[in-house]
Amino acid sequence: MNTNDKTEIIQVINLYALVLDSQSWDLMDQVFTEDATADFGPAGALWKNLEEFTYGFKVFHESLDNHMHSMFGSVVEVDGDTAHAFTYGDWLLVRDAAAEEGDGNSWTGRGWYDDELVRTEKGWRIKKRVCRLVNWSGNPAVSQPAPGQTPTNDTFVLKEYKEEGKSRLLKMFADKIDK
Repeated sequence: MNTNDKTEIIQVINLYALVLDSQSWDLMDQVFTEDATADFGPAGALWKNLEEFTYGFKVFHESLDNHMHSMFGSVVEVDGDTAHAFTYGDWLLVRDAAAEEGDGNSWTGRGWYDDELVRTEKGWRIKKRVCRLVNWSGNPAVSQPAPGQTPTNDTFVLKEYKEEGKSRLLKMFADKIDK
């Protein structure tokens, strides 16, 4: 493993938030592979390639008045040209028109990302992303759906995700203990 792999992977994860908040859609290929799948519970959507994912996020985020995504607490495990990362995230969405419905103009979500990354000729890229919501507050009317999205405020418990065998990173750590 290159000693810079984990740093480069965390940079890709953080770039994602910057790409969204600056609406720099032309940089999505600096974060994801072309065949990336993205399973976003909060958006109620599963995208099966980067083109669909970018389009869905572009339409949704450009309909908002403002938004801010924070990525933190990444844990990364590298195995050759594949890596798994688990990252916590906060999402603030602002839609001024939603305030007319009486519950304010913002919605804040907190959750996590479970990523599989691959090393490409252009550097590390996310090939598979699962995003889950743990908690939310604010006005749910802020999350008006874009094409292919059916927003849901369903929340998830990480312990249950792990017990169902869905966390690839936690499985990697468990496998190391078993050896």
